[in-house]
Amino acid sequence: MSVSDEYKAFLIDLFAGFGSVSIRSMFGGGGVFHDGLMFALIADDTLYLKVDDGNRGDFEAEGMKPFTYSGKGKPVSMSYWELPESTYDDPELFVEWAGNAYAAALRSKKKK
Repeated sequence: MSVSDEYKAFLIDLFAGFGSVSIRSMFGGGGVFHDGLMFALIADDTLYLKVDDGNRGDFEAEGMKPFTYSGKGKPVSMSYWELPESTYDDPELFVEWAGNAYAAALRSKKKK
């Protein structure tokens, strides 16, 4: 997993309509944070947003899949799903999806 500086800069610009975000290097990829809360991750220059029962249906309807990695010989899926390509071309739609992912991260934080 890697994240190029160009992709990080692209995402910072893309998230501008949502609000200020920071990208921190994590496990060879990156975590995307807003107000100190991680709500997205980046792996191999691909963006994955936080998903829970509140927004999973949106991702499933678009045919998207969760981020998966190999752990102890078997695949492990995380609660971050790939963002549909169509959202990159529509800033308002992108902000909506980012907001829903942030809301999912807030709900997850409250459960803990």
